[in-house]
Amino acid sequence: MAAAVMTALAVTPGSASAGAGPETTGRVKVEIPGHEHVESGRHGHHEAGSGYTWVPSARKALATAPLSAAEARADGDVTKVVDNGPTADRLDVVVIGDGYTAAELNQFHADAKEKWAEVTAVEPYTTYRNLFNVWTVDAVSNDSGVSGDPGRDVVKDTALGSYFWCDGIERLLCVDEQKVDSYVAKAPEADLVIVLSNSTKYGGAGYNTPSKTLGYEGISTASARNDRSGQVAIHETGHSLGKLADEYFYPGYPGYEQYTGAEPAESNISTLSADAIGAQRTKWYRWLGETSPDGGTVGTYQGGGYYVAGLNRPTDASIMRVLGKPFNLPGREAMIAGFYRHASVATPLTPTDRTLRQRDTARVEVPRLAAEQQLDVRWYLDGKPLTAQTGRTAVPVAALHLDSRDLRSHSLTVLVTDRTNAVRDPAIAATAQDQQSWTVRH
Repeated sequence: MAAAVMTALAVTPGSASAGAGPETTGRVKVEIPGHEHVESGRHGHHEAGSGYTWVPSARKALATAPLSAAEARADGDVTKVVDNGPTADRLDVVVIGDGYTAAELNQFHADAKEKWAEVTAVEPYTTYRNLFNVWTVDAVSNDSGVSGDPGRDVVKDTALGSYFWCDGIERLLCVDEQKVDSYVAKAPEADLVIVLSNSTKYGGAGYNTPSKTLGYEGISTASARNDRSGQVAIHETGHSLGKLADEYFYPGYPGYEQYTGAEPAESNISTLSADAIGAQRTKWYRWLGETSPDGGTVGTYQGGGYYVAGLNRPTDASIMRVLGKPFNLPGREAMIAGFYRHASVATPLTPTDRTLRQRDTARVEVPRLAAEQQLDVRWYLDGKPLTAQTGRTAVPVAALHLDSRDLRSHSLTVLVTDRTNAVRDPAIAATAQDQQSWTVRH
C-alpha cells in the first residue's frame, strides 16, 4: 500500500472510525477506495477501501471558458429517471455527471441508468428499489473527460472540477463540493448524491458527512464506465445510509496492530467476542449463528475498523471489506434502517385534511417490494380492525356501513408495515411502518 495511504489513515488512538484527521478550514474527510488490482499478500481479494484522508472542499479556481447560449440552456436540466412517488415519501438519489460536454449528455443519462442498475442489483437495494426516486442533473462541461485521466498532468475544464490523483493518490477521485451543491440544489430533493465522472479509469471517493445545507447523507464519486468503481459507490452508501464502519484492516502497519479504545458506536464492529455479544444482547447478537449472504456464519471475525486485532466484524468478507461482495446480515439490516429514515410506505392519494362522506373512498399508495413477501396493509375504524379490508389500498366509506343515524365523526386509519425477516431489531422494525388517517362521517 502506498505510503500516502498510510499518511491518510489519521486514526487517533482509541478511535475505530477513522479518527480526527487534520481537520483544517476548508478541508473535508473522504474515504479512499481500495486498489484496483489485488496485491500480493492481500488475501486474494479487492479490499473496499484504504482509509481516509482530508482534502480541500473546493478546488483552486481554474481558468474556464464560458458556455455557449445553447450549452447554458442545457446546463442544470433536471430529469426524473426513476419515478416511484412523491419526493416526501421516497429516498431521492441525485446523479450528476462531470466531464460531459453538451453533445455527451445522452451518454451521461445512459451511464446514470446503468450505474443505478448496478446499485439495485445488490441487496437490500434490489428488494427496496421501489422506495427510490432517481434524478439526473445535467452539468455541461467545456472539456470531455476529467483531470488526471489518463495521466497526472492532464487538466480538464469541467463543471464539477473532478480530478484523479487527489491528495497524491491516483485512484482517489475528488470533486469541488461547492460546485456539486450548486447542481444538487436544482433537484427537488436530495437524500443521496452520486457524481459520475466521464471516465473508464478506476477511481472514486466517499464524502460521508451529511450536508448541513442541503440535507443529503453523502456524496459518492465514481468513474462512469469502470466496472469496479460502481462497487466503490455501493460501499460508500454503506457508510452514508447504513452508518456502517469499514471492516477492513491493515496488517504490518505501525499503530494498527491492536485497538484499545472504547466500544465503537457503529453497529458492525465491536470489541466483544461472540459469546459476550450474545450474553450482553448487543450489536449483532440477533444474527449470531445465521448463514450470511456474503458467505459463512455470523459470529466475530478478528480485524476491522482498520485494526488487525482488538476489533471484530460480523463476517469475514462483506462489501464493507471486499468489493463485489454483498452486505452481510447485520449490514443489510442497517441499510434498511437507512432507507426508512427517508422513505414512507403509505402515501395518501385521498387528502387526509378533509372529512370523507359516503360517496368518498380512502386511497393509499403502497410501494411493491421486489420480494415474495409484500408490505402488510391493515385498516382500522376507531381503532378496531377491519379484517375484510386487509391488503386493500382503497376503502370506500360506504363499505364501513356507518349508521345513518350516527352523526359522529369517526377515524379511519391504514397501517402499512414491513414485516421483512431481514430486520430483527425492534427499534428498526418500528421505523419500517407508516400510517395515514381520515375523518369519516355517514
